[in-house]
Amino acid sequence: MTEHRHLRLAPLQQGTIHYRPDDAVDFVVVGSGAAGGVVAKELSTAGFRVVVLEQGPWRNENEFPHDEIKVNELSFFTTDWNKSPNTFRATEKEKANRQPAFVYGRLVGGTSVHFSANYWRFREIDFKEASAKGIPEGTGFADWPISYQDLEPYYTKVDWEVGVAGAPGPFDPPRSRPYPMPPHPPKSTGVLLEKGAKKMGWTAFPAPVAITSKVYDGRSGCVQCGFCLGFGCEVRAKSSSLVTVIPKAIATGRCEVRPNSYVRKVEVSPQGRVTGVKYFDANKKEIYQRAKAVVICANGAETPRLLLNSKSNTFPNGLANSSGFVGTHLMFNGYGVAVGTFEHEINGYKGLVASRIVWDPYELDPKLGLLGGGGYDFRDDLGVTGFAFRGMPPDAPTWGPDFKRYLTRNFNRTVIAAGHCTSLPLKSNSISLDPDVKDAWGLPATRVTYQDHPQDLKVGKWFADKGEELLQAAGALKTWQVPVESQQFGFHLLGTCRMGDDPKSSVVDKYHRTHDVKNLFLVDGSSFVTGGRGQPTMTIQALAFRAGDHIAQFAKRREI
Repeated sequence: MTEHRHLRLAPLQQGTIHYRPDDAVDFVVVGSGAAGGVVAKELSTAGFRVVVLEQGPWRNENEFPHDEIKVNELSFFTTDWNKSPNTFRATEKEKANRQPAFVYGRLVGGTSVHFSANYWRFREIDFKEASAKGIPEGTGFADWPISYQDLEPYYTKVDWEVGVAGAPGPFDPPRSRPYPMPPHPPKSTGVLLEKGAKKMGWTAFPAPVAITSKVYDGRSGCVQCGFCLGFGCEVRAKSSSLVTVIPKAIATGRCEVRPNSYVRKVEVSPQGRVTGVKYFDANKKEIYQRAKAVVICANGAETPRLLLNSKSNTFPNGLANSSGFVGTHLMFNGYGVAVGTFEHEINGYKGLVASRIVWDPYELDPKLGLLGGGGYDFRDDLGVTGFAFRGMPPDAPTWGPDFKRYLTRNFNRTVIAAGHCTSLPLKSNSISLDPDVKDAWGLPATRVTYQDHPQDLKVGKWFADKGEELLQAAGALKTWQVPVESQQFGFHLLGTCRMGDDPKSSVVDKYHRTHDVKNLFLVDGSSFVTGGRGQPTMTIQALAFRAGDHIAQFAKRREI
């Protein structure tokens, strides 16, 4: 008998516990996304009193719209660039332009509410690639202070506690336990990827995704709707922090989640210990929440920004920044993208983003003279508005009746070969404070300085070339490439408070404790030493489970 895939779900509860701001709770967690939700759950279930401060609102499924304009153009789930501007420059010598340079989720659950849910594990090589391959000139390429084996139990914890569907492929790293759910069946784009890969001598295998393929942990199975990437899931199939770990944290009776709470500064004592945080509530009233320790999980842009905004007499260059490494070594991940149109309709917009992936080029042949590698999926995740602006070939009409005819015929016949690849850490690529632009709360805006290393551009071009070959092998009638240029916008915000053993060249240790402040921890993509192969959220959550485990042990031993 087929298992029912859809359940009648009770509304998510925000909880009834309310701590006083002058009550020094055990932990304040800044941010409630993929990392913050996990840390809050781990610490509250370990018996500690936790306050989670989230700058965005709490949204329930009945508020989630199937409206491309509202979601993609009007920032329903994400940062509003008019209120939270960021600026961009390619080099430190240039004056930054006011333009969107990154985006992230701004609500309880963060980006995990509306992400693609691709959950690739790192492989062993990702943690020791500098030693194995060498360090390219001009980069901060380095080994991690932890190994895959250190993180594997926590990868498995993500699989089972958050909920990941999949099946081990031919390149899967060692795992201690199977996936908790079977993989999703191949959608149309997955079938085409299988066809193209087979013709090229490669292997397409089930994509590991944090989307339920059956009823799991009281949540419905995926109903394969046409609104996935960028949209919230109305049946809780997408394994966001909002529907997985945060409810478990609240259920302890020890965790309070405060939405619409924008943290502006972490306060420290004259002795250099964190004492709490100052934040703006929904009415822009400033509140000081006392805490015995603080865990910042705000993402790879907002975490360094908060540290830089928290300078004091004790930390004149920014909190926990004696190394000068706060905000440096930003990585966006690399991309090599090709697009193709097919004879028949694909219906690729329906269902989850990717059902099959190819990892054959995860490590490129050294004879190519390229460092790194990555993987592919076939997708159609642009929607109609995105396709109209970014999914058409260079020679397509851009206005009038011909444009409408092209859009009508080809929207549903177009497939993207998305190559996800490496991004080298450069100290000059950074998050800093803009001296001229302020946000709606009067705080300095985030300034992004970023220019891809020539090696990354070469890898991206290799992936674009092979992506075009994949599409042609799958039967595409016409193919073209998205030009590989130095990026001016990023979704993956990694490496800006890197992990390491040496306090002079890193911001946190291997347990995410800052070298400078004993009771301050940073847990999110900012701790990454390298960027992996383009799908970081699985590793962010595995690191968060590991950090939560160790932080709880430190607290129980009174080492914080």
